Amino acid sequence: MPGTYLDALPLEQRLAFLEEQTAEFARTIAELRNQDALKTQFLANISHDLRTPLSAIVTHAEVLREGILGPLDDRQRDSITGIINGGRQLLAMVDEILTYARGAANRLALQTSAFAVDALVRDVCAMSAPLIAKRRHALDLDITENLPPVQADREKVAHVLGNLLGNAIDFTPPGGRVWVAARHGAPSPAGPTVEIEVGDTGIGIAPEHHDLVFREFAQVDASASRRHHGTGLGLAIARKFVELHGGRVWLKSRLGEGSRFYFTIPVRPKS
Repeated sequence: MPGTYLDALPLEQRLAFLEEQTAEFARTIAELRNQDALKTQFLANISHDLRTPLSAIVTHAEVLREGILGPLDDRQRDSITGIINGGRQLLAMVDEILTYARGAANRLALQTSAFAVDALVRDVCAMSAPLIAKRRHALDLDITENLPPVQADREKVAHVLGNLLGNAIDFTPPGGRVWVAARHGAPSPAGPTVEIEVGDTGIGIAPEHHDLVFREFAQVDASASRRHHGTGLGLAIARKFVELHGGRVWLKSRLGEGSRFYFTIPVRPKS
């Protein structure tokens, strides 16, 4: 056995052997870190390069749909609308990958400003209204009065809320209910917080998968036949944005009983 072999060697030879092994481990770790950095840079580069032609495809398709280059019949307009919707979906996925790559490279920064949480919640819900109507969902809002304004990155907080609300809409069968609540959160080391809840009456998530959904590239249903497609980065990015502010994100859910996602944002910036 290796231990027996080492024990039989003189002390100096054992030390030399251990030093050599330590150096080899250090070289392996350095190589893995370098490969990880190259992978992150590749993701950032390819995402950026994909975004430009995809944006052009969507823009030209919108020009065609509007009839600027000539009249269209209904079948042609429907086909072009499908191209636009597919292109926008691909753009959203590319943006997720690009955001993840920036976060992995520690290139995400907060652009803080003071804003009202209730206005943000209503704006995000208004943007989701067409999809909510299409799915025939009921949307409930429960916003505590006189919530303090927060000093945070409005775009990133809106991204988090939009992601959670989009998931709630998508994973709830037609005719279900989704809701958004904003209230005073539990105090954190950074001081007072605002807590936002996004809930639904959808398919739910088994308790053993609660940690999985926040991991990069992870999906509860990873089969090729799954109904819900995506990069598996949405919730990982949402958690990253929340933690950048010094908040936290968690969920309560059981399979078949809907889901409730929560996140907190400190009223004042993370010091």
